[in-house]
Amino acid sequence: MAKKIIAIVKLALSAGKATPAPPIGPALGQHGVNIVMFCKDYNARTADKQGLIIPVEISIYDDRSFSFILKTPPASVLLSKAAGVDKGSGTPNMQSVGSITDQQLTDIAETKLQDLNTNSIQQAKKIIAGTAKNMGIKIEV
Repeated sequence: MAKKIIAIVKLALSAGKATPAPPIGPALGQHGVNIVMFCKDYNARTADKQGLIIPVEISIYDDRSFSFILKTPPASVLLSKAAGVDKGSGTPNMQSVGSITDQQLTDIAETKLQDLNTNSIQQAKKIIAGTAKNMGIKIEV
């Protein structure tokens, strides 16, 4: 018989740097999960992605065991890294903070495609381009 899921917890954590401190400790501790074990597993699976924020979806079962699925980094993190900026513009409609090429936009769209609600690379590029515009990052054609 399949295990019964009692909770699903979604967190965005730095790759390879998970510790039992907040936000992980309180989020998993209330369900009785072995927090140290989760941190070790997460850090092992994300060690090659150092410096990125990796969202994770943790399924917690009734016997206090867990499984988790790693998602792709947020589009804003990938865009910031590609443009070489720390953060987006406070006034994106007036001030630009950087720019990316169309090829970089395509690469980011291909990376994010599995987590977006489309199967078309062209639609994914439009979604990522909208995020870039809202961050004050221009796309060079």
